[in-house]
Amino acid sequence: MGVPIAWLDHGVGGPYLPGMKLEIGAKAPAFRLASTDGREVALEDLAGKTVVLYFYPKDQTPGCTREACDFRDSFSRLGKSGAVVYGVSKDSLGSHERFREKYELPFGLLSDPDNAAARAYGAYGEKVMYGKPVTGTIRSTFVIDPKGRVARVWSPVKVEGHVDEVLAFLQAKRSTTRKAVRAPAGNGARQARR
Repeated sequence: MGVPIAWLDHGVGGPYLPGMKLEIGAKAPAFRLASTDGREVALEDLAGKTVVLYFYPKDQTPGCTREACDFRDSFSRLGKSGAVVYGVSKDSLGSHERFREKYELPFGLLSDPDNAAARAYGAYGEKVMYGKPVTGTIRSTFVIDPKGRVARVWSPVKVEGHVDEVLAFLQAKRSTTRKAVRAPAGNGARQARR
């Protein structure tokens, strides 16, 4: 069962309201959703990990299948970048389990039946489909850093090449982090030793 929107807090002056845009560096909205992993997954339980959270409209549809399979095919590279991946849609756990089994998806799918998490992340609302305005899930991906802050947002997502963009971002971020850890102390440390 999804979390009521009143429980979702983005850390910038109170609860997240529909229509608000998540900003880089903002606290990611909390969620607790049922997973195909057989447990509930909450953002707070993922503290210390980089999370790739992608919202998609519906299991077993062409674009959503392509996106899920792209994440599947890049799963080991995503893992080497230090990220865990979760897909989120309003589909039931039963639908998710069939989708996951059919396409051998190595990551958990989260059920957000009332779209509360999608709304909190700005991944649910008005969009244009086949030239007409409709309300529904906006294909979106969020990278959440180990401190629970939004590190990167793609919305709306174009499926073609998207997972490569996510990988490039994660690899660049990891490379930057490693360089910062290995950086020499600098002139200040040398002067202090004199």
